[in-house]
Amino acid sequence: MTAHPDYAEFLKAKVRLAPALGFDVDPASINPLLKPMTQAIVPWACRGGRRALFLRFGLHKTSTQLEVIRQCLVHAGGHGLIVVPLGVRHEFFLEVEKRHPNIRLKFINRPGQMEAPNEIGAETVLIHLTNYETIRDGKLDPCLFTAASLDEAAVLRGFGGTKTFREFMATFAGDDRKTGRKHAGVRYRFVATAVPDPNEYIELLAYAAFLGVMDVGEAKTRFFKRDSEKADALTLHPHKEEEFWLWVASWALFVQKPSDLGYSDEGYDLPPLDIRWHEIPSDHSAAGEERDGQGRLFANSAHGVTEAAREKKRSLDARIAKVMEIRAEDPGAHRILWHDLEAERHALEKAIPTVKSVWGNLDPETKEERVVGFARGEIAELATKPVINGSGCNFQDYCYWAIYTGIGFKFHDFIQSVFRIQRFGQMFGVRLDLIYTEAEREMRVTLERRWRQFEEQSEKMAEIIRRFGLAEQAIEGALKRSMGVTRREVRGENYLVVHNDTVEETRSMAENSVDLIVTSIPFSTQYEYTPSFNDFGHTDDDAHFWAQMDFLTPELLRVLKPGRVACIHVKDRIVPGGINGYGFQTINPFSDDCAAHFRKHGFALLSRVTVGTDVVRENNGSYRLGWTEQCKDGTRMGNGMPEYVLRLRKPPTDRSNGYADHPVVKEKNLSFVDPTEQPDKALPIGYNVRLVPHDKKLRPAPGAGYSRGRWQVDAHGVWRSSGDRPLLPDELRRLIHLHPKLIYRGWKKWSEENPYDHAVHVEFTEVLAAEGRLPSKFMLVPPHVEHDEIWTDVARMRTLNMLQQRKGREMHLCPLQFDIVEREIEQHSMPGETVFDPFGGIMTVPYCALRMGRKAVAVELNPDYFADGVTYAEIAAGGGQGPGMFDLLEAETVDIEAADEAAE
Repeated sequence: MTAHPDYAEFLKAKVRLAPALGFDVDPASINPLLKPMTQAIVPWACRGGRRALFLRFGLHKTSTQLEVIRQCLVHAGGHGLIVVPLGVRHEFFLEVEKRHPNIRLKFINRPGQMEAPNEIGAETVLIHLTNYETIRDGKLDPCLFTAASLDEAAVLRGFGGTKTFREFMATFAGDDRKTGRKHAGVRYRFVATAVPDPNEYIELLAYAAFLGVMDVGEAKTRFFKRDSEKADALTLHPHKEEEFWLWVASWALFVQKPSDLGYSDEGYDLPPLDIRWHEIPSDHSAAGEERDGQGRLFANSAHGVTEAAREKKRSLDARIAKVMEIRAEDPGAHRILWHDLEAERHALEKAIPTVKSVWGNLDPETKEERVVGFARGEIAELATKPVINGSGCNFQDYCYWAIYTGIGFKFHDFIQSVFRIQRFGQMFGVRLDLIYTEAEREMRVTLERRWRQFEEQSEKMAEIIRRFGLAEQAIEGALKRSMGVTRREVRGENYLVVHNDTVEETRSMAENSVDLIVTSIPFSTQYEYTPSFNDFGHTDDDAHFWAQMDFLTPELLRVLKPGRVACIHVKDRIVPGGINGYGFQTINPFSDDCAAHFRKHGFALLSRVTVGTDVVRENNGSYRLGWTEQCKDGTRMGNGMPEYVLRLRKPPTDRSNGYADHPVVKEKNLSFVDPTEQPDKALPIGYNVRLVPHDKKLRPAPGAGYSRGRWQVDAHGVWRSSGDRPLLPDELRRLIHLHPKLIYRGWKKWSEENPYDHAVHVEFTEVLAAEGRLPSKFMLVPPHVEHDEIWTDVARMRTLNMLQQRKGREMHLCPLQFDIVEREIEQHSMPGETVFDPFGGIMTVPYCALRMGRKAVAVELNPDYFADGVTYAEIAAGGGQGPGMFDLLEAETVDIEAADEAAE
């Protein structure tokens, strides 16, 4: 289906590539001494102005950076800076001597050492060099420079993790993380490294943020699944993989060999690797204990970093003995001895008196002297750590043999160290001897798996470069081809489900044709479930999202009958401190924006239903409400994030009395029956809660209309007050040793039968914690409230999502529950009427509507969701029973009354 012109233009504008913030370079002005491939890359980088150069080892990364920064200074003048790891600056001086007669280098570590700025059009330019530590420690402000490049930026991993990595990057963008102030930043920015790990997505996102291409938070939202159990766990959406790597290719150049860019590979053959694994026995007598005190039979480093370190120390003597055995094959060979622990360095120095070592707090001059001496063949054996000399050093001229005294968890450091000697220009086959213990077998398996993944993903990026070359327009064209959708529909008895863009489909619907709208709208940029740019989640920010909603909401008002209701499921969103600039997490009041948006388009706000959520699960997904953080500083902690249902009404045609053109009429129910004569399963949908005192054992008569009690629950708007009777500790401990399900049910039963007391609630959780029965992954004893506008009894598992999970399909982090849909349909529509969901998903709304005797219409863009939703609609239309919480838990349910008797 062809989109309307205005909407089509909106969709086309969604294509996001890296902005071109640079300038054009005259090819004749490029240094003729550079390789042809380098001469082609320089104009691409300068045209972008902020680009990443991921050039395999030996592909002239140093020369490329030097020429790019020179061109920037000739074009704009000012100061140029290249930031390098310790022990690498000599590589730049050597390269300038060989190939760059129009560049002068100077190493600095404070502003006072800077020389006068370069003039625009200067024939010879001055470029300053400095180390990462200088910038990290605040000794030199990057914003003093017109152009800057980070050489081997991956070394930032060793600076203390992701947080330091991001903060370092932010300084070049002019972000002062301490004060929140924003400066102009460095005009031209580049990053150059040989092996960014394509599987370490956070590193790539940090580079994108440094270059000003896209914020880390925005990129996470656009391309990655969110793990509700772990905030920083990133998994690329399968349907976003192609788009993600095309986006990366718009600002980063992954080159494995010259032929990737159409040039000859002659002289660029990597030497073969001779990998030799050496397993030595472990001392199982020191295997340690499990958390419960049970002794382990076998040592196993897979138990974690701490256990791995212990295994390293236990096996130190045996590993050094193996090093000496391997070394004895050729004692005089040039060799690098990689290690991770200081104890290993000391042991190597003791065993090999002639070895020269490099370590962290060795003075910089001696460090550089030893590294350069080894690179030039003046030192036969060098002992160092991958985290120190694994980046930037070229050891291939005299060394082709490396011995690893041990293996570890840090794949990136390992692969960097391998490529110190396996590089273009290496004249011999490279030998690697890797020593590990019997207890480290899983570590070896993991290392080999990561290595395979690294090569596979690197090849995938190189294939994109081969396909599109250096033409940004070709990448843009490939992305635009994902626009549009071929409409499909499936009709059945009382239902129509459509695969289409919801804006286009709703535009085609008749005016005043639906009686109720129930939907969970996309939460702005929070989720994307299709690769199509038609997806509402495929937006840049809230303003962009609401701009797309501006095309849909007027159509929703048009198709809804006068006086009828739209029930919109929403949730406020957490904004990370790095995005809002405050340094702490805040709340984006998305539900308020939603209400304002619908009101702008003619809807009237009736009410807001609050649905309670689990604060512990929420913290596992955001780290916002942590116990530890609360104890550090209580001012940082907010409260749990409920969900909301906004009830919005289309004004009736006749506004003199406020009634809908076609009112939702309910017959009053004044009769009750004995539940033993009318089992629960015979009750109408919606009557799943007792509406009369427990001891009367009465329930509303099925099919007899709308009761006074039900009306009170639906209409009541008063919060439950607090009581003054504390729950005694002995009463609390009565539940402690039950199964968690029974603790939950027992707590809920007590909450419903007793006045609420905050102190008692806290005391109960503390008793559970003291007994080791308080889970850390979910909230076992949440607050239960008898308030019709705060639904704490919504079954979190009772969704079609659970069947999706069993199929291994995508799961929404905030799915629309049956309970919510059923209540809205019961209150706001009548049997035989039409319920519409413009964001059908897996068709929860049609499923519920059909089971409740209504007609259903829904639209979904995701083809897999649509296919599954058709199945669910068919089940409901045929009178079948789909997945529900009680079905899923039936096999695990324990009779609570019997459990209570046992506990008593």
